Amino acid sequence: MYKLIEKIFTFLYLVLRKWGLGNSLASYFSLVLNIIVLCVLAYVIYAIFRLVLVTIMAVIAQKTKTKFDDLLVTNKTAKYIAHLIPLLFIYKSVPIILDRFEYWEGFFGKLVGIYIIILILWIIRTIFNALRDYLKLKPRYSDKPIDSFIQVIMIMLWVIGITLIISKLFEIDKKELLTILGAVSAVIILIFRDTILGFVSSVQVSINDMVRIGDWITMDKFGADGDVIEINLATVKVRNFDNTTTTIPTYSLSSDSFQNWRGMLNSDGRRIKRHILIKTSSIRFLEESELNDLKKIHLISDYIGTRKLEIDDYNCKHKIDKSIAINGRNLTNLGLFRKYITEYLFNYPGLNKDMLMLCRQLQSTSHGVPLEVYAFSHDKRFENYEYIMSDIFDHIIASIKYFDLEIFETTAESESQV
Repeated sequence: MYKLIEKIFTFLYLVLRKWGLGNSLASYFSLVLNIIVLCVLAYVIYAIFRLVLVTIMAVIAQKTKTKFDDLLVTNKTAKYIAHLIPLLFIYKSVPIILDRFEYWEGFFGKLVGIYIIILILWIIRTIFNALRDYLKLKPRYSDKPIDSFIQVIMIMLWVIGITLIISKLFEIDKKELLTILGAVSAVIILIFRDTILGFVSSVQVSINDMVRIGDWITMDKFGADGDVIEINLATVKVRNFDNTTTTIPTYSLSSDSFQNWRGMLNSDGRRIKRHILIKTSSIRFLEESELNDLKKIHLISDYIGTRKLEIDDYNCKHKIDKSIAINGRNLTNLGLFRKYITEYLFNYPGLNKDMLMLCRQLQSTSHGVPLEVYAFSHDKRFENYEYIMSDIFDHIIASIKYFDLEIFETTAESESQV
């Protein structure tokens, strides 16, 4: 093959010499004509191989079930391979065409060689891009930081490629070049600091399963509150719930604190933890007549009857003077209301009864006594969760007046007193 190429390009020089042209003039004329012939041949080779490779790839993609070859077609891998074949032809032809022009032979030889290295790296990149897209279609890998690993591999390949390019361009021995690169490694580490940190963090994130694509995370430092849509070597992209996008440095996931809601989404319920403030002055003991009226409330009717018998029995045994309400054991409107809320929660259909559920009293504050609902909703979707929580507290706020309690509200008078 090499001898055939040599015969083709030396033929014009010999013809010109036979026509009586001098050695120098024949060399220049044959050079121009050979370059034109080379360009035409290279384009014909490119057109043929592009047609053949693209057609073959398209046919294979249609007939196979796997999506990988379809993605190779989408990423134009065959087209770039078709570019490589005429380049190799040109690379072999340059020493023959420029045989009498040593300086230009070395220059163009290096130029074509560098272009071939870059093109090979580009072909590898298209294959890796197709592999990335293919793995993302697989449920097993859809939440893995595939971009990070591919970027690391491509960085290593580009380092090798740049080493080869420098070695070819300046004719430096590869071992000597690696020695020089080792000497300036500190500068390289400084330049690629974020990349190195991102790579280490990507590995940590993947091994420790800290974040997956699709996870809902909250990171106040960067104003991120939404779903992770991309994890790569340098950044993590989060689509916030207001449809904005926040970009977080990958290494921040291992160095800073963030909240991942995956555990909640994978659990059997989403937590409801909210309180109302009861006005302290409205809390009091209940009288007999009030208890009889509250017995009409279905959810606590049996509780009031049972509890009243226990209290009356205790007070009678200990001969408690009930002319003063504070003596002995008594029911308070807040305690009975707390019991009512508990029963209401256990009867509410939207809550998970197998998970913790309670109504508790928190530490008193200057604004009243906090009464907190702690429960878990079956439905974890944002809009349904908010509806369930609002529905519960609508009922609680509306029912508080039946127990002669008041919700604390800041007024202009109370603000002036404070």
